[in-house]
Formats: sequence, C-alpha cells, structure tokens
Amino acid sequence: MFQKILIANRGEIALRVLRACKELGIQTVVVHSTADADAMHVRLADESVCIGPPPSRDSYLNIHQIVAACEITGADAVHPGYGFLSENAKFADILAAHNITFIGPSGDHIRIMGDKIEAKRTAKRLGIPVVPGSDGAVTEEKEARRIAAEIGYPVIIKASAGGGGRGMKVAHTEADLEIALQTARSEAGAAFGDDAVYIEKYLEKPRHIEVQVFGDGFGGGVHFGERDCSLQRRHQKVWEEANSPALNAEERSRIGGICAKAIADLGYSGAGTIEFLYENGEFYFIEMNTRLQVEHPVTEAITGIDLVHEQVRVASGGGLSVKQEDIKFNGHAIECRINAEDPRTFTPSPGTITHFHTPGGLGIRVDSGVYSGYKIPPYYDSLIGKLIVHGRNRVECMMRLRRALDEFVVDGIKTTLPLFRDLVGNADIANGDYDIHWLEKYLAKGE
Repeated sequence: MFQKILIANRGEIALRVLRACKELGIQTVVVHSTADADAMHVRLADESVCIGPPPSRDSYLNIHQIVAACEITGADAVHPGYGFLSENAKFADILAAHNITFIGPSGDHIRIMGDKIEAKRTAKRLGIPVVPGSDGAVTEEKEARRIAAEIGYPVIIKASAGGGGRGMKVAHTEADLEIALQTARSEAGAAFGDDAVYIEKYLEKPRHIEVQVFGDGFGGGVHFGERDCSLQRRHQKVWEEANSPALNAEERSRIGGICAKAIADLGYSGAGTIEFLYENGEFYFIEMNTRLQVEHPVTEAITGIDLVHEQVRVASGGGLSVKQEDIKFNGHAIECRINAEDPRTFTPSPGTITHFHTPGGLGIRVDSGVYSGYKIPPYYDSLIGKLIVHGRNRVECMMRLRRALDEFVVDGIKTTLPLFRDLVGNADIANGDYDIHWLEKYLAKGE
C-alpha cells in the first residue's frame, strides 16, 4: 500500500479522496492555487503545497509543479480526481518516469479512449455495441453524404477530440449536412486544436446509460451496475441515478457482462465508465471515461463499496477486493449536482456563502468542500456540492430526496437547488419517463 498520496485536484472531489486515504491510513498531500488557500481539503490534509496563481493552466494543470510537489513531500502516488489532469496521458507517463504511481489506467489506455474515433474502433473490437457511423475521421463532404445516406438521417457530427457538447452538430437532411460539417470542424479546431470529426446515427429520444467498470490490473474485470444520466443541460449531466428506471434486470446483467469482459480483455487497470445511448432496448457505445466520475457516489450507495478504496487498492497492486458475484445491488440512489449558478439563467454565481446547512437523516449524503464564510472563487467549475440520496426503492428515494432538498440551505449566492425542487415534483421525473432532451425542453418552457 502507498505511504503518501498527493491529491491533484480541488473542491469536493479532493475532499472525497482525502477522506478515503485517511480511512486507509495513508498520509495525504494536497496541492492548491492561491485562490484555494482556505479550502476545506487544504485545512484537513496532512500537508499542502501551493502550486501557483488562480488560473488552472498555472496551477492545477501545471504538471511540472505537481511533480515537484510530489518530490518535495515524498508522495509515492497521485490521485487525479476528475477533470484537470485525470485523463491526461502525458501526465501519467511523466509520473511513471519519476517512479510515482498514477492512480488510474495506463497512459496508453487513456490515449486510446481519449480519441473518440480510436475508442469506437476499440469498443467494436471488444464486442461492445456501437452507434452506426463512420469508421474514422471524415474529411470530405462527398464521403460524409455517402455515410449519412447509408446509416440514414438524422446524423450527428462529432469532434474526435471533443467533449462537453463542443464540436457537435446535427444534420436532419442532406441539405443540412454541408454547413453542419463545416461548423463542427471549425468548432473542434478552435476548442481542441484538432478539427477531425466523425459521423454517427443521431438517435431521436435516447437515454444516457453508463456502466461503472473496474479492471484489476491482472487481466480481470468487473462491473458495478449502471447509472442513468439522461437529465442533461447542454450535454452536461445534472441529475444521475442508479439503477436506471429504464432497464430491467436482464438488460442490466447483459450490458454489464459485456463491459466487464471488454475491460478484462483490454487489460485495463482501475476505474472506468463505459457510456451508452440507449433506445428501444438497444445500447450504443459513445465513449469511455478513464477516471472516477462525478456521479460515482450513487453506485457506492447501491453497492456499499467505496470506489476510491478500490482505486487505491488496484493501483498499489492489490487487485480488487470483490469478485463479480460479490457485488449486489441494494435499493435506489439519486444524485443532484448543486452548482453555484442562477437556477434560471445558469450564470455562474461566485461569492461568499453566508450560511450553509446540509440535510441529514437516513440515506442522505452530501459531498461538498464548502462551508459558511467560504468564498467561492470565480476561476473554476461551478459545482459546489452533491446531494446523494438512497432508499429501499425509487419511490422511497424520491420521497427522501424531496425532504432533503427542503432542508438544504445555501445563502449568499445563487444555486441550482430551486431547479431540483421543481424537478422532484414533476410527474415525468417521478415516473422515470425522460430522455437526454427532456430537461432542455422543460427549461425552454419555463423561459
């Protein structure tokens, strides 16, 4: 087991990882920018190192500063959390060159899954169902028209190196294709420095289903069930739940088994999430995230297994603590992402929190690094906390969520709590009847 882990992140995920390390008896080091000097994870860590000014490029994305912090403090491993450098293959490679363990997959696996085209090829080779579309990058309009005609309209054009909805355009007819192709390529080049795009069949009313997987580092793999992340705004997840209200036990077992076998065959090590669009009983691979997900607590709630403990165990060479037959699913869990944003316009709302009170009681978990008097800096992601609620079934979970949202108080800034109070009372949400377009349509009606 590791002696000292450096946590290369901030906010609630840094605190989440720190707590897991303390439970395992591992010393912790956190890095922080000058803007985060008063953050909760900085206060609670065994050691802290300031690595630069507020801009991420000068601090949390500064690989040389983070490696130097490891060497200064004697950290023998780095947990990257999510975001920032968590899916940076170069970072993983540099740490390995300095004999520091990256708590995550190999740089090669990060590279494969970070390239959307190569990821799709790999998924297909591993037996994972994929969305019909181009086999690689599409460079000419003539080729794009041929592929679109074969798979049928509507089609979606995506940036190969993309994410967060950038470099994505839908063409409903052949007349739309040329401008969609040009716009997607232009956006991709501007956002990612790579204008390569590919084409897929556009599904009209799919759900977003993701499967939590783990590779043991020795050629084995397991799955921890699925999460439904269909409630999204501008391709950003807002509300996640496990298990999905859209799947039955047979579908859950089938797709989970496919993903676990694929991870084993890939020789993958650590946590990963294989993401799908799901429509009419069929799953279509869209991407794999080679890191811990923001929404991992809902999986922990229904399995009773600490996924960060498993990450540390696997990275240290100890393999997984469970076999597939040991993983049981108990009840239902929902996570709401609480952002420091205006609940109607979604404009960021940095500032000082004057009062912060979290809900409690059976089945309630709040992951947050903020506190009364904490000043939210304007430089980073607006996520300030996650409310995770667990019940014996979905009905009980929704009842408990409604109560927890009523208890949650954040004063001094605007948050998205009012949005969730509206959603929990909506009939479609109560019935689990929604797809990836539902939330944006709902929000548009309220404008």
